[in-house]
Amino acid sequence: MKEIQMIRGANKLMHINAGVKPGEKVVILTDYEKATIAKMLSAAAFEIGAEPVIMIMAPRQAHGMEPPAAVAAALSDADVIFTPTEKSVGQTAAISEARKKGARIIILTEITEDMLISGPIEADFEAQEPICIKLVDLMNKAQEAKVTSRPGTNITMSLSDRTGRALTGLIRNSGDFGSPPNIEASICPVEGSAEGVIVIDGSIAGIGKLSSPVTLKVEKGLVTKIEGGPESLALKDTLESAHDINAYNIAELGIGLNPKSRLTGVLLEDESILGSIHIALGTNIFMGGKTKSLMHIDQIILKPSLWLDNSIVIEDGALRIE
Repeated sequence: MKEIQMIRGANKLMHINAGVKPGEKVVILTDYEKATIAKMLSAAAFEIGAEPVIMIMAPRQAHGMEPPAAVAAALSDADVIFTPTEKSVGQTAAISEARKKGARIIILTEITEDMLISGPIEADFEAQEPICIKLVDLMNKAQEAKVTSRPGTNITMSLSDRTGRALTGLIRNSGDFGSPPNIEASICPVEGSAEGVIVIDGSIAGIGKLSSPVTLKVEKGLVTKIEGGPESLALKDTLESAHDINAYNIAELGIGLNPKSRLTGVLLEDESILGSIHIALGTNIFMGGKTKSLMHIDQIILKPSLWLDNSIVIEDGALRIE
């Protein structure tokens, strides 16, 4: 019965989000944990008249770990790629090469079976697209961003000469990249520019939903102090395990734009909560920044306020754009 319910979400990803056409080569890369989701996606692609192929690999040990060579070869020949996996392959060379050859990429890291039934997949992606594009345009024009929140976030960062990304969830053109049901507008702050305090009160990638806030002190673009409950210790351990100062870099400023997303502890949904902000640590090379690290850790702030230069665009989690 659950598989019957899941097919509706799989069909939406194929028809609406990816715009898959008859005859297109669709590679669905999965691992043992997500094989049922891969099967539903394959059925949806087959119904369209596309050529679906499921490739099942052993789960990767970390985000960004390359897939096997045989998988990379298949990806390089695909028209459309879906990746329902536990660990992200979105920042791998294999995916990058496939994009260069024109493949449309849908990264589905941590997607759950329930997400294909209800929740964020039910969003009107076309309606949110112009809002996402508008916010990216505002970020592109801004010199500085300031984020505050009632629990204590107060941080500024330079956006000078940086170009944002509109991840609308609609992956229609050659080389397009996204991770629906996530909808977000995001940008890389200038390295070394972030100063202030971040209070994370939603969730942290790889750690999950927080039982109590985690507070980060930021100086010259790097996290210098981490305080809070048990999850703060987990974050410290994760960052220390990198043995890399770049893991502490303020890498990304993102705005969630999916009205159907709720806080679940699963990053694919959490980072898309409408009016939330995520500030990521670590690498940002893959999105136009200059810092390379083995880690990219998104951290969710609920009901924040955001200023771009002197204009407020989010106030306590509510959008304030025309």
